[in-house]
Amino acid sequence: MSNTSGLTTIAAIATPIGRGGVGVIRLSGPKAYAMACQLTGKSAFTPRLASFCRFYQADGTVIDEGLVLYFKGPHSFTGEDVIELQGHGGVILQNQLLARVFELGAKQAAAGEFSFRAFDNDKLDLVQAEAIADAIDATSAAAASSAIRSLSGEFSQKINQLLEQLIHLRLHVEAAIDFPEEEDVDFLSDGVIQDKLEQTQEKIQQVLATAKQGQLLRDGIHVVLAGRPNAGKSSLLNRLAGQERAIVTDVAGTTRDTLQETVVLNGLTLHLTDTAGLRDTEDTVERIGIARARTAIAQADMLLLVYDVTRDVDSGDTPLQLAEQLFGELPASKRLLIIANKSDLLTNALTSSTITAMEQQGYEQVHVSCETGAGIEHLIAALCAKVGFHPPENSLIARTRHLDALRRTADYLAEAHEQLTVFQAGELVAESLRQAQHSLGEITGAFSADDLLGKIFSSFCIGK
Repeated sequence: MSNTSGLTTIAAIATPIGRGGVGVIRLSGPKAYAMACQLTGKSAFTPRLASFCRFYQADGTVIDEGLVLYFKGPHSFTGEDVIELQGHGGVILQNQLLARVFELGAKQAAAGEFSFRAFDNDKLDLVQAEAIADAIDATSAAAASSAIRSLSGEFSQKINQLLEQLIHLRLHVEAAIDFPEEEDVDFLSDGVIQDKLEQTQEKIQQVLATAKQGQLLRDGIHVVLAGRPNAGKSSLLNRLAGQERAIVTDVAGTTRDTLQETVVLNGLTLHLTDTAGLRDTEDTVERIGIARARTAIAQADMLLLVYDVTRDVDSGDTPLQLAEQLFGELPASKRLLIIANKSDLLTNALTSSTITAMEQQGYEQVHVSCETGAGIEHLIAALCAKVGFHPPENSLIARTRHLDALRRTADYLAEAHEQLTVFQAGELVAESLRQAQHSLGEITGAFSADDLLGKIFSSFCIGK
């Protein structure tokens, strides 16, 4: 996204298109105030004071009537003069009003351009700007609350504190390199720099743990229900969704396609996908459904292998052997949770040796009954534990790019620690710390490539 702040005045509808009580059109830029005066016939507006006005066409006919709010730069969202026109929320009226604003010289705002101008004018850092979109797109109350906390600057404050620590650490190392004879003290081996470095590494890990929770809050996880036909996958989807979303019958192969449902359980957003039962079949439509099931399985964050305890595991076999048979190979334990359905009908439980063998390999089995609901809460708790999600307490929303930047920062700090403690190589320590600071600065936008900024802000709503 190019830097056009201060050069043009942009405008966009800031409320969803459709029928509603109020529709808001936002303007930002050097001519926003003059345009508002021309549009309404008024000579002046008082900042932060709502004014009731009529909005006029060039020939003097009335388009609509409503409120005008004026925010004088730099005391506005974008840091520029901002005007908000609050008229009636109808498609025709809003489009007529927006067209009139364009006649007066405004340009259509690109997606996220208002937020980009706020970032460009130092009203927001990159984390806060992203939190705006995250608050709008939040799928749970916890995610919305965390996004607002990030918008208020809490996450940015943690990152900026770490940046300050890194800067001071770099100063110590640079001083040790530039003045090796100073007071006959070897700064690289006196333990001070090592202590500060290890403290910084510890805090990075703390922030990384918080960010992982924030990413789970924001993005949730994609969970695929897989297994043989009539194992209870659709029944489990309905149980988790709390409604009859999937058709359930006694006929094998009822599910012919993937079915998606998003639910929030214990604060964690689950994007559930029910799939066709895995089996050999000559039915053309069912084979297409099974192919789609295998695609979903390959892309899943978590797999729930649902099997019928009364028939799907033969005597002498184990659920892990079933998983290997159905998936072609045994999925990693961190991606697989085994669901023993119809446990209310269970007559022969797995032997303790079989369960122990599964647990030793890191696999977990949960007994449920989709018919009675027994074990569902245990399943939800096990799923949250499997992905490392804890019920949010003062969590902060985070994105995948934040985690990537934090991990790279941690890696560079580990390199610096090795160069310091093993090789006493001051120049290499300094270079690793410089790269760590650069990686960390990407989070708030202290160091950000233009193409990254364009990608981030283009994903925002138009009007934000």
